[in-house]
Amino acid sequence: MAHGNRTGVSVFILLGFPGSRSLQVVLFGMFLLIYTMSLVGNLSMITLIRIETRLHTPMYFFLSNLSLVDITYSSIIAPKALTNFLVEHKVISFAGCVTQFFFHSFAVNSEGLLLAVMAYDRFIAICKPLLYTLIMSQKICVQLVAASYFYASVNAIVHTSSLFSLSFCGPNVIDHFFCDIPPLQKLSCSDTRVGDTVHFVFAAIAALSTVLIILVSYVSIMLAILQIRSNEGRRKAFSTCASHLTAVSLLYGALFFMYLRPSSSNSSDYDKVVSMFYTLVIPMLNPLIYSLRNKEVKDALRRTIYQKIIPH
Repeated sequence: MAHGNRTGVSVFILLGFPGSRSLQVVLFGMFLLIYTMSLVGNLSMITLIRIETRLHTPMYFFLSNLSLVDITYSSIIAPKALTNFLVEHKVISFAGCVTQFFFHSFAVNSEGLLLAVMAYDRFIAICKPLLYTLIMSQKICVQLVAASYFYASVNAIVHTSSLFSLSFCGPNVIDHFFCDIPPLQKLSCSDTRVGDTVHFVFAAIAALSTVLIILVSYVSIMLAILQIRSNEGRRKAFSTCASHLTAVSLLYGALFFMYLRPSSSNSSDYDKVVSMFYTLVIPMLNPLIYSLRNKEVKDALRRTIYQKIIPH
């Protein structure tokens, strides 16, 4: 994917968050806490869905895949960032940078696509309840997840190939805590206009197509909910969507700010904060969002704790 690199640059330096030693220690502790909570929360969600038979439904199948992507997502970024807080030479090899960027791109695309699939699942459940088990069969669910991963892989290959076909003549200091498009393009001595167009077009297609699916699904859902006569029925129908809407708003708000704005408005400090939010904080928040606002998950968690942890 990086065959176009025609330079002698073999390593990059990840500048990260410059500051005093005490600041590095504080940031290390914060990153470690967020990463640990993300791993524990998402692994717990996957385990709970696997062992609790009442959660063996399409919605929770998609949710377990979302948790798997969140683990991958944060694990691509956090370990290297944590190491760099503790070492003086914050070096990443060229090949390591390519690999990190590819899996980062794959994870962010997978997350967006899975959220779109989950919106479609809610649309079928609320708008076509009598056909739900027929439409959302196990085979269809597996195919939807596989298609999401396949499209995410294609998108990641395009972004990675376009970015690392640029020439890097030095300097090699990346003003970020991981390998990402804006800071790497600033280091290139090639004309980045074609690359800018490729990244923007593919990011826009991926984002707008998934957002369109989500919007159409939820407009249909809202219209269906408004036709429900009982307040309790409306509340129950809406509660099944509230967690998903929260997750969608957090992810797409950060991604649109980060990637779908003019490159001239890029600020490295803001980019670092936004990047930390969507690569580390959102994967930590997702299990909390889906557990605290979901009665089925809370009930399943209580049953699991009572049956398997608390002795009778």
